[in-house]
Amino acid sequence: MAGTAAFLVTSARIFWPSTTNNPVTNVSSTPLFRSLLADDMQTVDRVIRARLHSDVVLIRQVAEYIISAGGKRLRPVLTLLAGKALDYRGEHLHELAAMIEFIHTATLLHDDVVDESALRRGRETANALFGNAASVLVGDFLYTRAFQMMVTTRNMAILEVMAEATNIIAEGEVLQLLNIGNTDVTEAQYLQVIQYKTAKLFEAAGRVGALIAGATAEQEQALADYGMHLGTAFQIIDDVLDYSGDADTIGKSLGDDLAEGKPTLPLIYTMRHGTPEAAATVRDAIENARGDRFHEVLAAVQSCGALDYAKGEAVRAAERAVAVIANLPDSSSKQALIELARLSVERNS
Repeated sequence: MAGTAAFLVTSARIFWPSTTNNPVTNVSSTPLFRSLLADDMQTVDRVIRARLHSDVVLIRQVAEYIISAGGKRLRPVLTLLAGKALDYRGEHLHELAAMIEFIHTATLLHDDVVDESALRRGRETANALFGNAASVLVGDFLYTRAFQMMVTTRNMAILEVMAEATNIIAEGEVLQLLNIGNTDVTEAQYLQVIQYKTAKLFEAAGRVGALIAGATAEQEQALADYGMHLGTAFQIIDDVLDYSGDADTIGKSLGDDLAEGKPTLPLIYTMRHGTPEAAATVRDAIENARGDRFHEVLAAVQSCGALDYAKGEAVRAAERAVAVIANLPDSSSKQALIELARLSVERNS
């Protein structure tokens, strides 16, 4: 955890605008990327609303329900910042940012069906409200609408990136399914799943922003690598919050991953480094999807420093994200990317 304290920032609700000052940093607690992209995100929201249109009423209802739930919109933010960091001023950036959000939303609809989730962002999931069939099919609609939006750029490289990304995301979903109940999953295997399932879309978000801006090969790779590291850090913190967050704040029930038998990093660490008793508790909970043993597992995870270890790994991933964009031209967008990496690991939701 060396250097962690210096890297982390202290803002709590970091992804939402605020007019208060942070007493530790003595600067406005409104993140730079939020103030920098305020007008752009309003434009992205307008694109999202327009592109949600369908003559099929149920499609509009389900898509509007999940989009209106909000969320951090980090992936479209990343696309916008990547393009702006390379001084792109054309008309396609907002369309691509909205496209990335559509892909993300489609994965959420499908995930909640697979995981049998009942709560997301503090509300009933779409599948709980509209049924599994509607959620899956509207997810398919959003995927295909996203590809229609990509075509408007007439940029074959962007199509290639997104075709690869969506395929790898699907592979990640299957890998995670195969790992359910498996107590032999290694940290390397866990990282592969989250890099496929979650971080790949962050990578694609950075890469398409670079591509539309006419990036050099080095700039494109830097922004893609930034996205991969950022997405990795973000998902690790998500998995930590399942054992340290507040249900009302994170918008889902604590212990959901445990109830599904998912071997996340805090659990993997506990099984490898905890006491025999702690390891046995975690193994039983994973193998038998024992969500009812959450408090025992939580005690086991806390007893061996698993949460601190996982947070440290997230910080290291975020530090790598900052390092890979060091050679990008200096700009407010680059500074916002640096801030975004740091904020991603110090959050409570």
